[in-house]
This record gives sequence, structure tokens and C-alpha cells, in this order.
Amino acid sequence: MHIWGKILGFLFGFMLSKSLFGALLGLWLGHIFDRGRGFNFNGIAGGSEDDVARQAAFFYTTFSVMGHVAKAKGQVTSHEIAFASAYMDKLNLNNELREQAQDAFREGKSSGFPLKDRLIKFKRLMGNRQDLLLMFLEIQIQVAFSDGDLDSSERSVLHTIAQFLGYSARDLDNLLEMIIAGSSFHQQQAGGSYRQQSSASRPSTGQQLDNAYKVLGIDRNSDMKAIKKSYRKLMSQHHPDKLIAKGLPPAMMESAKEKTQEIQAAYDLIVKDNK
Repeated sequence: MHIWGKILGFLFGFMLSKSLFGALLGLWLGHIFDRGRGFNFNGIAGGSEDDVARQAAFFYTTFSVMGHVAKAKGQVTSHEIAFASAYMDKLNLNNELREQAQDAFREGKSSGFPLKDRLIKFKRLMGNRQDLLLMFLEIQIQVAFSDGDLDSSERSVLHTIAQFLGYSARDLDNLLEMIIAGSSFHQQQAGGSYRQQSSASRPSTGQQLDNAYKVLGIDRNSDMKAIKKSYRKLMSQHHPDKLIAKGLPPAMMESAKEKTQEIQAAYDLIVKDNK
């Protein structure tokens, strides 16, 4: 069993950053090295080692900031814990990655978590990969809204995250509307699939359509040209293969797939209504 990469990576990461984040990032890189994949020292910039660093940073920062968002109201509730656990289940993480995600979540909810410092380092590593930053922010919004409500402290944390990632308050408000609508649309789609559901409890076509338009970030007065433009933009931003190529950890591909399925379902419903 190869372990020297993990040991040296952990020590080197801790020495450079003096933090658990740096140590675990080094541990991740050492693990990849031990497995004999992911490194290519033929180039300094743009090599696969940069891709691995971005994947490690995205994975760990996602779950650590998730823990911080969950603690925004002062106490992590069962809703946030359930969301984090369900999210790990959805990603089908192996034991090693699940432990890293749990460690990151615990660090994020600890007092004194250096949110701004982590976000600065995270954005620097992501570079100009806006699609990755967008997906990261969307995940944190989902955590904050996991109990079906957003209080002032959660909004404040989300605004801080958005600001350090380069998004305006208006951008965040638009994303909030899209994601909240997406959650309702997903539930409506799932609920409408049960034939035994009574007609009184089924979501109305009007409600579904309202949310479908919001999922695409447009209003119901939009013409088909605007609808198609928004649809194509969102599908491009969330395309799993493109995100993986830009540095999304492969373990998190399922989340991107689910988002594109939601966008596709919303678009299909709108197109059907416009025929």
C-alpha cells in the first residue's frame, strides 16, 4: 500500500498553510500521487496537477462552507444535517471521500472559521472558471434553504459568499429566486408522477409553469427566442463534462447532472405550453 504521498502531502500542506485545510488538500494530492494518476510535470501551468488542486479545493471548500452556512443561525438544525448527509449520499462518495466531506463540514461549523480567507483562496484557485463558481454558490444557497426558509443571518452569509466570488446582491437575489423555484418545480414534477395522487393535491399547470420560467431565469412574457437563449446558456453553464474539464471533482458530477435534468424539464414544459 502506497502511503508516502499522503504523509508528505499532509505535512507539506500544513507547513505551507498552517491550517487543516492546507493539510487535507496536501493529503488529497498525496493520495492522488500514491495512486499513480493525475500528475503531469511536463508543464508548470495548466498541467493535470493544477486540475487536481482545483478538484480538491472545490470539494473541500464546498463542504466546509456548507458547514458554515448551516451554522449561520447559531445552531445547525436537523434540516441542514439531513441535507449535507443526503448530498453526500447523492454523490455516492466512498468511505474516504465521505470522511473528508464530514471533516470539512465540521471545520466549517466551528467557531472562528475563516470564511473570507477560504473564499479568497478558493476564487484564486478557480481562476476565471465562472461556471464552477456559479455551481459552488448554488450549492450553498440550497443548504441555506434546506429548511424551506431564509433568515437574515443566512442571507448575510450568502451575500458575503457571493461578494467574494464576484457576484452582486442582485445576482444573488436572482439565483435565490431560480433555486427556490427549482426546488418547488422538482417537488411538483415528482408529485405529478404519482397516478394515485388526488387531483386536489396535484400542482396546477399554472404553478408548474411559473416555476419553470423562474428556473430558466425569465418571466412568462418572454418569447421563444429569449427562452431558448436562457435555456442554452444554463445548459452550457451546468454541463457535467464541461464542469469536470474545468475542475469539478468527478465525485460531484451527479449534482451537475441533476441540475441539467431540472433545466431540461423546465424547458420542455415551457415549449409544450407554447405550442
